[in-house]
Amino acid sequence: MSGDRKDLFKNGEEFLQLFSRGAEFTKELLIENERLRASLAVLEQEQADASKTPEEWDKYRDELQTRLQDLEVECEGVRVRLQQVEAENQQFAARYLEIEEENNNLANLYIASYQLHSTLDLAEVLKIIVEIVINLIGAEIFAVYLLDGESGQLDVAVSEGAERSEFPSCSDPGGIIAKSLETAVPVCGDPTRPSNLEEPIVCIPLIVQNRPIGLIGIFGLLQQKDGFSALDHELFTVMGGHASTALFAARLYSQSERKLNTIQGFIDLLTE
Repeated sequence: MSGDRKDLFKNGEEFLQLFSRGAEFTKELLIENERLRASLAVLEQEQADASKTPEEWDKYRDELQTRLQDLEVECEGVRVRLQQVEAENQQFAARYLEIEEENNNLANLYIASYQLHSTLDLAEVLKIIVEIVINLIGAEIFAVYLLDGESGQLDVAVSEGAERSEFPSCSDPGGIIAKSLETAVPVCGDPTRPSNLEEPIVCIPLIVQNRPIGLIGIFGLLQQKDGFSALDHELFTVMGGHASTALFAARLYSQSERKLNTIQGFIDLLTE
C-alpha cells in the first residue's frame, strides 16, 4: 500500500510538471499570436496606403495640413493665454508686495502709537513723533509746532532737516498752515516740488476736542519718496489724532507737575 502511494505521488508530480510546461507553451503561443496580429495590421495599413490613388493622397495631405493649421492656432491660443496668466501672476505678486508693505506700515504705526501713549514726558513724545514722521511718512525736512497758551502763537518745538529758526511762522492767514488749522484736517500740496522752507508740502493739524494745540509741517520729503498713497493720507489722519492726544497729555502732566512742585515748595516754605 505504501508503494502504491509513492507511485501515485510521483505520477502527480509528473502531471503537474507537464501541466506547467503546457501553460508556459500556451502563454508563448498567445504572445506570438499578438505579435503576428500587430505585424498583420501594419502590413494591411501599408497595403491600403499603397493602393491609394493620387487624389486620395492629395485629400489625405490636405487633411493633414488642415489639422496642422488647427494645431498651430490652438498652440498660439495657449501661448497667448500663458502670457496673460504670467501677467496676472506678476500683478498678483506686485499687489501682494503692496499689501505686505501696507501691513508692515500699519504694524509700525500701531507700535508707534503705543509708544506715543506709553510716556508722559513731553521731550520723549516729541522724539517719538520725529521718528514716526521720518520712518513712516518719509519726511526729510519738517517741524512740530506747538501752540503757546499765553501768546496764542504756534512756535517750533522740534525740527528735522533745518534749524528751528529757519522754519516760517504760522501767521499767514491765507497759507496752507492756516487752512489746515481752520478745517482741522490734513492738507497736502504738491509732493513733487523741490524742498523749501517757504511753505510746507503737508500740514497735519493737532486737534484735541476741536481745539488746535499745534501742527506738523512737512517741507521736504526723502529722495525715495515721490508721492503720497492712500495709506499715507490715512497715516496723516491717524498720526494727527494720536500725536495730538499724546502731546496734550504730556503738556498737561508737565504743567501739573510744575504746579505741584510750586505748591509743595510754598508749603515747605511756610512750614520751615
